[in-house]
Amino acid sequence: MLRRGRKPADRRLQIDRPTAPYFRYTGPGVLRARPKASEPRTRGARIWASVRRVLIGPAIASEAETEERLSKKKALAIFSSDAISSSAYATEEILRVLVLAGTAALFVSLEIAVAIAVLLAVVATSYRQIGYAYPSGGGAYAVAKANFGLLASLVAAAALLVDYVMTVAVSTSSAVEQIASAVPGLAPEGVLLGVVAIALITLGNLRGVRESGNIFAIPSYLFIGSALLMIGLGLVRIILLGDVGSAPVVAATAGRALEPLTILLVLRAFAAGSVALTGTEAIANGVQAFKPPEPANAARTLTAMAILLAVLFVGITFVADSYGIVPVDGPTQRTVVAQLAAVVYGPGSIGFYVFQLVTALILFLAANTSFNAFPRLAAILAQDGLMPRHFAFRGDRLAFTLGILLLGAIAAGLVILFGGNTAALIPLYSIGVFVSFTISQAGMVRHWLAARGRGWRYRLAVNGLGAVLTGVVAVVVTAAKAPQSLLVAVMVPILVGVMLFIRREYANQARELAVRPEAVVGAPHRQERVVVPVPGLTRAVVQAVNFGRSMSDNVVAVHVTDDVPAGEALRASFARQLPGVPFVIVETPYRALVEPFVSYLDATTIDATAMTIVVLPEYVARRWWDQLLYNQVTNRLKRALIGRPHTIVSLVPYRRD
Repeated sequence: MLRRGRKPADRRLQIDRPTAPYFRYTGPGVLRARPKASEPRTRGARIWASVRRVLIGPAIASEAETEERLSKKKALAIFSSDAISSSAYATEEILRVLVLAGTAALFVSLEIAVAIAVLLAVVATSYRQIGYAYPSGGGAYAVAKANFGLLASLVAAAALLVDYVMTVAVSTSSAVEQIASAVPGLAPEGVLLGVVAIALITLGNLRGVRESGNIFAIPSYLFIGSALLMIGLGLVRIILLGDVGSAPVVAATAGRALEPLTILLVLRAFAAGSVALTGTEAIANGVQAFKPPEPANAARTLTAMAILLAVLFVGITFVADSYGIVPVDGPTQRTVVAQLAAVVYGPGSIGFYVFQLVTALILFLAANTSFNAFPRLAAILAQDGLMPRHFAFRGDRLAFTLGILLLGAIAAGLVILFGGNTAALIPLYSIGVFVSFTISQAGMVRHWLAARGRGWRYRLAVNGLGAVLTGVVAVVVTAAKAPQSLLVAVMVPILVGVMLFIRREYANQARELAVRPEAVVGAPHRQERVVVPVPGLTRAVVQAVNFGRSMSDNVVAVHVTDDVPAGEALRASFARQLPGVPFVIVETPYRALVEPFVSYLDATTIDATAMTIVVLPEYVARRWWDQLLYNQVTNRLKRALIGRPHTIVSLVPYRRD
């Protein structure tokens, strides 16, 4: 189309291609789809797209992935919520074990917390090095794969997947208990609250990584601020004012013989409190979620997380120990941090309820760490052919949709199965993560021995110490939490076996589908016949037969019926409309339709190498309920024929104008 410009003799030629609204050319033979090309075509699809847009937002182009990456502040809220929130219940787990030896044994809780903080420092330093050495992500899986091979990497991956699921279930259940500590009337609805919370967190993550950071950042920082304020006020009252509590009355041990304070009991308490380290590896697994420079930003965030966790964990333990606070079970159940908040802020005060609210929120959002780490690890495994490939598919919001949905469903099922009881879920928790810690640290030892480089001896020492410590803790945790912990020991090999099975299936498929040079050389194979199942004489059938005649001269129409006279009448009508096309009647005394048709194909095959093309006429339904009324036999035939040797199934849709 010619258009006149403002200047004399100014002409511009504009070519309007039919593809212009849908595509634009970016190179020879290359088209780039515009947004209109991805719009749904049917009414039902448009309605679903509108609902999805409201729930998770509009689709994001792949080029915008860099913009969706996280700053350090948002990453701290997303990837560290699991680790930081564990300070709300790690102290309680230590005290639950020590209280078995009586109130006099509680004095070692602070020493145990400090020992766990030292272990945290070693693990965090080690994972900083992993982030630099393996910036593509994957954490323990990537390290084990590069240094130990397939089997060790699968053990690490399976252990992490189990731990991520348990993180969601435990964090959610603990959050509900925090709410019940402040509002006891909500305790009976704990399971429902937990499932609803998991559903909302799942929805938030489906909206994308950056948007979930916007949603979850405020509660995370509110918890950090209120917890630090509570610890600070407690320290002022204890150190400056000499305000300490008296020895508590331990109702849980009433009527029972107390255990002696032995090294085994201390190790059990250490194992129980080691849940504080869960989530430390999440940042190394998600390095690619950070803004450039990814490894450096991930390392700084990991350091900040470790420092905050150590301060919160040791501080809460010190203040709780000074006030003689112990877990309270039974009808008046109150968590340790709830009792601590009541002492510092005052029972029933605004500060108490605000702290309980933000504690519940951070525990709910602690699950968010797993919702970022689990799908990313599943995507890496899928890219390596160890999980179904659609786990690597990014949804409209550049999130790994399937991994997010699967994690939410399994975690919600665990909350329902265990009745939202944190104490029942804890024995299954943290075992997997210490197994992965040990494998990753040992792998880094081997990495530094091979790579060497600047400062390799220091790095080797850090990872070696980490491997020894986490290995010991893994054994202690498994033994201390037995027999429930043995369930994880069974689940990990099962997951490894499943991943090996998937890998073998993909390998077999690749071999079967590989294009060999001899397969594409030579003339096309033209020995084929076309068979059209004919339920009656309709426009759809005529269209299918004519399509078959365009491919081959050997076309046969087959009518399966239990009424031969009606079939003969159909033959006569068919011959008038489509002369020259053989019409075969297959009588079925037992009224079956699909099996006699397939048997006819088998019985009439003369050349075993010849191709049989079955052309199925299909009526295109206009409305969603029409799917229930049409094409049922066609669908059954399609399912029966897919996979039959030397058979091609072709659907010829007919749509009424």
